[in-house]
Amino acid sequence: MPKIQKTEQEWRAELTPEQYRILREKGTEAPFTGEYDFTFEPGTYRCAGCGEVLFASDAKYDSDCGWPAFSAPAADEAVDEETDVSHGMARTEVLCASCGGHLGHVFSDGPAPTGQRYCINSAALKLEED
Repeated sequence: MPKIQKTEQEWRAELTPEQYRILREKGTEAPFTGEYDFTFEPGTYRCAGCGEVLFASDAKYDSDCGWPAFSAPAADEAVDEETDVSHGMARTEVLCASCGGHLGHVFSDGPAPTGQRYCINSAALKLEED
C-alpha cells in the first residue's frame, strides 16, 4: 500500500484539533465520549486522516471498554501494528497502514473467532453509512 506523506502543517490544516491530537500525536479520547462508541449502523469505517477503509461495521461490537471495538480490520493490510511501551505497560498500537495515523490499540480479549479487540478512537474514524 502506498504511504501518504504530508507535512505537519498540512495535517494540521486538514484535521480538527482533536483528530490531529489523536492521529498525529498518539492521543486518546476519554472513555465513553467518542462519537462512534455506541454507533452500530451498517457501513464502513474509514481513516479520518486519509480516507482508507479500516473496519467494517459487521466486525464492530459492544465491548463496554469505552471506545469503539472491532474484532478485526476490514483487511489485514489496512492496519499496521507496533509495540507501544508508553504509560508503563506493553501494548500493541494500531496504526493506519496508509497514513501512519494512530488509531488505538489491540488486545487479545475479544470475541470468537478472532479473539481480538481493536479498541479504536472515534476521532480517528469516519463512518460511511451503507
